[in-house]
Amino acid sequence: MLLIVASILSLVKFDENKKVEQISVSKLVEEINSGLVKKVSIEGDQMKIELKDENASQQTAKKESFESFGDILKNYGANEEAKKQIEIEIKAESSWKFWAANLIPALLPLIVLVAFFYFMSRGVQGVNNKAMGFGQSNPRKTGPDSKHKITFKDVAGAAESKQELIEIVDFLKDPKKFTAMGAKIPKGVLLMGNPGTGKTLLAKAVAGEAGVPFFHMSGSEFVEMFVGVGASRVRDLFTKAKKAAPAIVFIDEIDAVGRRRGAGLGGGHDEREQTLNQILVEMDGFDPNLGVIVIAATNRPDVLDPALLRPGRFDRRVVLDMPDIRDREEILKIHAANKPLAKEVSLRKIAERTPGFSGADLANLLNEAAILAVRRGLKKVGEPEILESVEKVLLGPERKHRVISEKEKKMTAYHEAGHAVAGYFSPHCDPVRKVSIIGRGQAGGYTLKMPSEDKYYHTLAQFKDELTMMLGGYAAEKMIFGKDMISTGPASDLRSATQTAKDMVTRYGMSEKLGPRTFGEHTDLIFLGRDITEQKDYSEKVAELIDKEVVDLVETAEKSAEKILIERRAELDKMVEILLEKETIEQDEIIAILEEKTVAA
Repeated sequence: MLLIVASILSLVKFDENKKVEQISVSKLVEEINSGLVKKVSIEGDQMKIELKDENASQQTAKKESFESFGDILKNYGANEEAKKQIEIEIKAESSWKFWAANLIPALLPLIVLVAFFYFMSRGVQGVNNKAMGFGQSNPRKTGPDSKHKITFKDVAGAAESKQELIEIVDFLKDPKKFTAMGAKIPKGVLLMGNPGTGKTLLAKAVAGEAGVPFFHMSGSEFVEMFVGVGASRVRDLFTKAKKAAPAIVFIDEIDAVGRRRGAGLGGGHDEREQTLNQILVEMDGFDPNLGVIVIAATNRPDVLDPALLRPGRFDRRVVLDMPDIRDREEILKIHAANKPLAKEVSLRKIAERTPGFSGADLANLLNEAAILAVRRGLKKVGEPEILESVEKVLLGPERKHRVISEKEKKMTAYHEAGHAVAGYFSPHCDPVRKVSIIGRGQAGGYTLKMPSEDKYYHTLAQFKDELTMMLGGYAAEKMIFGKDMISTGPASDLRSATQTAKDMVTRYGMSEKLGPRTFGEHTDLIFLGRDITEQKDYSEKVAELIDKEVVDLVETAEKSAEKILIERRAELDKMVEILLEKETIEQDEIIAILEEKTVAA
């Protein structure tokens, strides 16, 4: 295509000063006879005519290629005297134009065929290369000079976890100060923690701080449909890392290939076990693995093979817990750095309202708040947007436009007010932060409770008061509308209360009749996506006692909720009245409503 375009453009003549007029041969002879022509230049079959009048437009004429200019003049009856007055210049035709005109039509199909077969052969060669390179690992590599590096300054909280990894980085930068004390570099570091706690982020920070090549792959990238590919990729990965040593290898979600062997899990072959065996050999086998540190991350350390966790393989296990209130505040500062926050926004207050949130949850929270601020046409992210985003992350988006009848609205108001009143007057229950009858997610309304400080243990008294609050909505509906008018609204509350009571009896030893022991052995066998199974280690008679204890706990909590609601009926009605009017009540207003009678007394 380029050759064709070039040949066409080369044949086009451009003259910016004079216009070119195409005339016939007869007119040319007529102009010669009239003495108007000064010069005729002949090139091939083209005749360029220059007139004596300098202001006249330039003219050209075309003759037959086999006929000479003299024959033309003779045939058309040109005057002999006039012929002598003009200057005739004959130019040789350009050789490249001649060859282009003759060769391009012949060569163009040949060029197209050669190009076609060339690209076809490249495609076949690419398929062959993929087939031959099936066992190559192709890890993503991060070098010391990579852009957008993440360092430990970008990771808030988890001080102890960072310290463990900082020592790894120091060892790679200055190994002499450790070897002088006889210390050896750890071969592996296992990052364990719940999803969203920052395992991968910490690995990225190690890559940014270490200043050495960093190879990272996911556990699922090793295993393919063919047997032996996973082990081959492990060998290839460690070979590349050894050539670049000192280096770091990061395997994300290692539980994909590191599950306990012999559990009967996996496909029809033992491809996953072969991959795991190769990882074990590469980390600590006969061939010493010098200068390569393996970092792995998982949120299921309980399913990993014991051989992976022994000293000499993963020497260090770094546990990443959910951030406490101070860590949450630091995490919020990092994610709020590129967002325009209003002056009244207190990150400390936001941290207090988000117990149990992981780092990923907090990042998502501020992102949702920024989106909400844009939707409302604001220039800064305010506290109302952030607090509303907390509820959106926890429960889902609001459903303000859902049309419900006045009766169902009143029933929802009594249900949520029952939760709030029962929880507020239960001394060991978490503070009630907000009550709303606006649906969110799957809930028709919600009562938001949050602890005033981080809690790591639950007492028996706290569990009992939580059960009382869970059943407050059920008790309120039953008390106000009667037994026959109980709705399906409390279904999730009853399910949560039943599970909590069962855990108290079977897992936490909080039953007076059954004593301090656990019931049931939880295993890691998962079948067809079902929940973790439980093996009974107790008799049918004990099972009846467990059921009776669960029922007693739930019934006791229901009676406790009924007692509180009967005693606080005035406050309950007052809260329902305000909920029907405003639909949402915040914590300060809840305290004002529920303490009004107490203060007056």
